[in-house]
Amino acid sequence: MSKQDGSGRQITTAPLDDSTATVLHIDLDAFFASVELLDHPELVDKPVVVGHRGGRSVVTAANYVARRYGVNSAMPMSLALRRCPNAIVLEPHFDRYRDLSRQVMSIFDDFTPLVERLGIDEAFLDVAGARLVHGSPLQVGNLIRQRVEAETGLTCSVGAAATKFVAKLASGRAKPNGLLVIPAEDTLDFLHPLPVGALWGVGAATEQNLTRLGLTTVGDIANTPLSVLRANLGEVGAQRLHDLSWGRDPRVVTIEREEKSVGHEVTFEHDVTDVHALRSEILRLSDEVAARLRRGGLVGRTVVLKLRYADFSTVTRSRTLPEPTNVGRRIYEEAATSFDALAASGIRVRLIGVRMEQLGERDGLGMGLWDPDDDWREAELAIDSVSEKFGRGAVKRASLFKPGRE
Repeated sequence: MSKQDGSGRQITTAPLDDSTATVLHIDLDAFFASVELLDHPELVDKPVVVGHRGGRSVVTAANYVARRYGVNSAMPMSLALRRCPNAIVLEPHFDRYRDLSRQVMSIFDDFTPLVERLGIDEAFLDVAGARLVHGSPLQVGNLIRQRVEAETGLTCSVGAAATKFVAKLASGRAKPNGLLVIPAEDTLDFLHPLPVGALWGVGAATEQNLTRLGLTTVGDIANTPLSVLRANLGEVGAQRLHDLSWGRDPRVVTIEREEKSVGHEVTFEHDVTDVHALRSEILRLSDEVAARLRRGGLVGRTVVLKLRYADFSTVTRSRTLPEPTNVGRRIYEEAATSFDALAASGIRVRLIGVRMEQLGERDGLGMGLWDPDDDWREAELAIDSVSEKFGRGAVKRASLFKPGRE
């Protein structure tokens, strides 16, 4: 069963003291599929997949009914239809997604000026100052959900907590169409039973490493001596996971005054199927993006991977970092994690791109409680210095050299 099918839904139903849960994370439910269903209400209770029916097409989105069959976005359409032969395939309409996204974001702006947009279908809100006008965080969350549905026909899920990290986890548990409030005093009771994969920065490799140590829940990490974590994860990684396991997250909701991004992409002369070659290209693009950020004195929070397949269908995946960065290795790790989730047997890629969003000045977006990029920053700054003196390409990672090339 899909992990994103709403089977583990948890919502707040009883009154509680939500005065400390002033950070909201709001996520539109199965956004692309839900938009398409606005024109097809008769299909709401049927499995619906958004994409093209071509033999080498991929799934753009799936509604919750289809997800119960194990259908997920970015999987080959042929596989999706094998898993769910009765799925109904609808063509995507990206212009409409953008229009409805702007409409929903304007609703958020009506409740608080502190809105941090995360892509097209989610945002963080700080509603601490909204109590006198709109009510408590629980009331604000419900009012927003009611307005979004009344004005657009779409549903959204809301997580309310004392920190951004916990609020985002809560919205995921509330899906679909729910609201979950985690007061500050209940944070650890909520966090500690969760699997270690719920923590930011825990990818497949780190999760395997933690499992080998017998650490399967967030509570296990919280109750493991920091020295043991350091020995296995390194200084920065151990401190970050330990802090998150105790609910410590110093980041605040940040208003982006200007929508900016820095990115690079490449279109191949022939479709590429070699996964290792594609990962190498992601590394090269990530380094180029990072170098541009450093030259501009910028850092970014959201890493976006873009893939265009042989049938010209295009998918993007984004991952938001706990802390902003301009280090190529960090950008690569996030983009590669997205790629690994998309890569399937027989994948044929025509274009690949890496982009950094949610940009800000290096001094304006401080590194907060931890800086996970210290280990790589010094090396990349040294490469910058050599490149400035001898030209781009004078120094590059050994992994980017191809056999037989000088």
